[in-house]
Amino acid sequence: QVQLVESGGGLVHPGGSQRLSCAASGSIFSIATMGWYRQAPGKERELVAITSGGTTDYADAVKGRFTISRDNAKNTVYLQMSSLKPEDTAVYYCNAKIKTDVEGYVVLWGQGTLVTVSS
Repeated sequence: QVQLVESGGGLVHPGGSQRLSCAASGSIFSIATMGWYRQAPGKERELVAITSGGTTDYADAVKGRFTISRDNAKNTVYLQMSSLKPEDTAVYYCNAKIKTDVEGYVVLWGQGTLVTVSS
């Protein structure tokens, strides 16, 4: 069984920084993509950032403020968030497309972690 476990999140003041982590574990053969999505109250889930094969892509709303990175040795993806704004408040979800030893490719979601940007 493969799973994603997130850490980080919490309350941060506007203009502050925070880092989220997401570690994949289990019978992993390889990881194709890892990324972060977020869902604000009353809104649909949206892509924040994604990394695949060494390339990265960001939502326009976070470009220049957020950085996604990946540690392949640890099967972990990070989201470094800076210059945070109240509108960044949301539940952040890790997402990964993983090739497992048994099931082939699976798409997994983390449990979600709340980031609240408020003074």
